[in-house]
Amino acid sequence: MAEAGEISLQLAEGLVGAEALPEAARRAALRLVRDWWGVARAGTAAPAARLVREWIGGQGESAQCRVLGGGRAAAAAAAMANAAAAHGLELDDLHAGATLHPGAPIIAAALAVAEREHASGRAFLRAVALGYEAALRIGEAVNPAHYRYWHPTGTVATFGAAVAAGSLLGLKAEAMNHALGTAGTQAAGLWEFNCDGAMSKPLHAGKAAFNGVLAADLARSGFTGAGRILEGARGFFHATSAAFDPSRVTEGLGHHWKIGETSFKLHACCGHTHTAADAVLELRTAAGGGGLRALEIATYGPGFAIVAQSNPRSAAQAQFSLAYVAAVAWHEGAVGLAQFTAERFGPDGVRAPALAALLPKIQITVADELSARYPQAWPARVRVRLADGATLEASVDHPRGSPENPASEAELESKLRGLLGCPQAWLDSFAALPHTADMATFGLDSQYGNQPPRPSA
Repeated sequence: MAEAGEISLQLAEGLVGAEALPEAARRAALRLVRDWWGVARAGTAAPAARLVREWIGGQGESAQCRVLGGGRAAAAAAAMANAAAAHGLELDDLHAGATLHPGAPIIAAALAVAEREHASGRAFLRAVALGYEAALRIGEAVNPAHYRYWHPTGTVATFGAAVAAGSLLGLKAEAMNHALGTAGTQAAGLWEFNCDGAMSKPLHAGKAAFNGVLAADLARSGFTGAGRILEGARGFFHATSAAFDPSRVTEGLGHHWKIGETSFKLHACCGHTHTAADAVLELRTAAGGGGLRALEIATYGPGFAIVAQSNPRSAAQAQFSLAYVAAVAWHEGAVGLAQFTAERFGPDGVRAPALAALLPKIQITVADELSARYPQAWPARVRVRLADGATLEASVDHPRGSPENPASEAELESKLRGLLGCPQAWLDSFAALPHTADMATFGLDSQYGNQPPRPSA
């Protein structure tokens, strides 16, 4: 057994020895898998995902696993392609406390290994839940300090992908700890890409999935990794976080399942814009179409640092622009894929005259009291001043789709139908997944996934 302070081995032992997956956790995993599958299939049309898929296609042939969008590849490569697709539209799931998108890399890694190993649907869902456990716990341990420079979907989720893959390979505690060590030494992802809207973000998710599968496969073969990758003097905690809390990794491990804390995204943009978007949409409805003099947003500092672009010059920058998100929410009443098409932007910024004129009316400030509540809450306070002199205010602490502010089943299904144009039968087919004997045989009609996404969200 691990000794006190051996956090990495305690995590490995706790995951391998976890009690049976509770029904609530299994249901959460299934809903997240369905959301992931729809978002990833639609995301195959995203430019970054297409380029990753094309690169993988040139690395040699393998029939092991499906690649969404067409073709097949070896497990690690398929996981990379599918994770990049899942993260390409900014519609994949999100965990507030860990500040990461767990599903894109973890479900991609689990699906690829489950197909290759002919694992059952139940084993696949358990692997997904265990992967979320690892990633969310490590993410909470290093954040919010980690988030200043590091993109947790690229760093922290690498551990989750390794655990999900390792679970399907039947790794025991010692081997799982080696997988964690090998995952951690590969964990990477820097926020610098956000300064110019580069394509690195979906690549972070793709590499997290790839590296997780690689780490688990190597551990099964006897490859050793750092035994104290989390807590060691030169390990992940010390290297990537100025303030970390190791107790978050093991508290309630094996008994309290964190997968149910994950949020579904309803807007096609960075999660740090969602509470403000929800508030603006609420006020737009209340205003009944009145003219706007000013729109004032108070938000939290760590989030605004990521979404501070005031006049985006590309769709990628716009997805990380709180000002632009607020502008389209007010002017168009929607924050979906249609609001982030490439033709809307140019070298001088937003092209549409009405939106360009609205941007200077949006004032954004960072409020210390809101920053102090992050990451447990992602709060926004919005005030609009109308042309007739009226003032309206709204506050949102948790985005729509989060456990604290849940979306209905109808809303989640509407999201997927809008992305794929899929019939209800496609959505209903996921009920069979837990009873599937071999995940390699779990198939969904390709016509509902390999088409470009529809311009809605």
